[in-house]
Order: sequence, then structure tokens, then C-alpha cells
Amino acid sequence: MFDEDESLYTIGTVAKLIEEHPETLRVWERNDLLRPDREGYQRKYSNNDLKRLRFIKYLMNEKRLNIAGVKQLTSMYSCWYKRNCSGGAGKNSPVQVNESKPCWKLEGTFCLVASDKAEMCNSCDMLRNCTGCTKCKE
Repeated sequence: MFDEDESLYTIGTVAKLIEEHPETLRVWERNDLLRPDREGYQRKYSNNDLKRLRFIKYLMNEKRLNIAGVKQLTSMYSCWYKRNCSGGAGKNSPVQVNESKPCWKLEGTFCLVASDKAEMCNSCDMLRNCTGCTKCKE
């Protein structure tokens, strides 16, 4: 089985694939828009990282967001840093989707609607790793 989260690509390879300068990718990483794995000092990107990068580029180029805007928007995706995200669904799917929130992983699909607030919060790595956080625990 193919692992979409396996770190395969160097920063130079990824920069060529998405047609951006490697320093641009470093800036995006410094601003916590993505978190590539590291082998020593070398960044290693997965296929899902590539999808995130393409989504970031789409938000900046097509939606005209700056880094702060992209950071704000991606913070609303509970699966942004999550490994093994299953992706979204199409408009005609039997599951309910949020048509105002395109899926970063599968182009042409939308994020699924959480059935309740606890479902969203239980998948949040930030909440699980935070001590004293109460925002979603209400």
C-alpha cells in the first residue's frame, strides 16, 4: 500500500514540482504553513506535503491571500497537519459536505461536516498536546 505521508522528496525537487523557489518553501515553513519531516538538516516532503503546498499556492495566487490569511484559513482545517487524512467528498456525496470549504487534499471535493463539535476537537492535535486548553472542551 502506498503511504501518502512517507517523506520522499528534497526541497529542490519539490520547488521544481510546484514551480516555487526553495526559499519560498522555507518562508512558508517558518510561518508554520507546513511541517516537512527532517532527516538531519535536510527537509523531506511527502505527497501530502505537495498537496498542502499546492493548496497554499492556490490560496495565495488565486484567492490573493497573504501568509497571515493562509495561516488563518488553514487553522480552520482540523486535518491540516494530521497524517492519514482521508480527504473530502464531492457535492453529490451521500455524506454531508461544507461547500464553502474546499478540501486541501482532493481537488474538486469539500471538507466533510463534523457531526458535532466534539468530533472536530477530538481530531485536533493541538488540543491533545496542549495543557490547560479549554477552547473546545466546553
